[in-house]
Amino acid sequence: MARYTGPKHRLARREGVNILDKSAASLKRRLNIPPGGVRGRKVKRRLSEYGTQLREKQKAKTIYGLLEKQFKNLVKLAASKKGDTGETLVALLETRLDNLVYRLGMGKTRAMARQLVGHGHITVNEKKVTIPSYRVEVNDILSLSAKAQKNQEILNSLAEKSDTLPFIKKEGLSGELIKIPKKEDVQLPFDLQLIVEYYSR
Repeated sequence: MARYTGPKHRLARREGVNILDKSAASLKRRLNIPPGGVRGRKVKRRLSEYGTQLREKQKAKTIYGLLEKQFKNLVKLAASKKGDTGETLVALLETRLDNLVYRLGMGKTRAMARQLVGHGHITVNEKKVTIPSYRVEVNDILSLSAKAQKNQEILNSLAEKSDTLPFIKKEGLSGELIKIPKKEDVQLPFDLQLIVEYYSR
């Protein structure tokens, strides 16, 4: 299945979550209006248990920008490890290189962060990495390439990212993963348990 390349506002409204940057005020006003609905008049059908699980899975995929196969493999990997599957899934999602580039503010959105990685603008421990799904380890240092450090859009994004998360440390144009992320470290607009249940059917 190909990655969705259509209007991001439509995708966000379909899932009911803001997958764009926080400044998308016009989207926030319309999140509860599904595509095709007129000011919320479109009647939503009550979802079955399966439908509810499916929607939560779709939300998570949309937020992290993953294809079905990628997301399914992550859930399978999380389930194969000891401990709480949902907790492990959060760690796997949050330690992807593209996600951490976004969390540090180097990219305004995860899509922009993925592009930065793919174009070779991110280094991990001073080595260029071009794989968005690269698994970042604790104490790894993420930095911008010399070319990216001169990009005003990237610098503006970094300057605007004022909020910090307990598992990352930001210093100038670099950042470090200081611990494995946990569920309580991030606000997730989807239900992890329902996602685990969906794939365990």
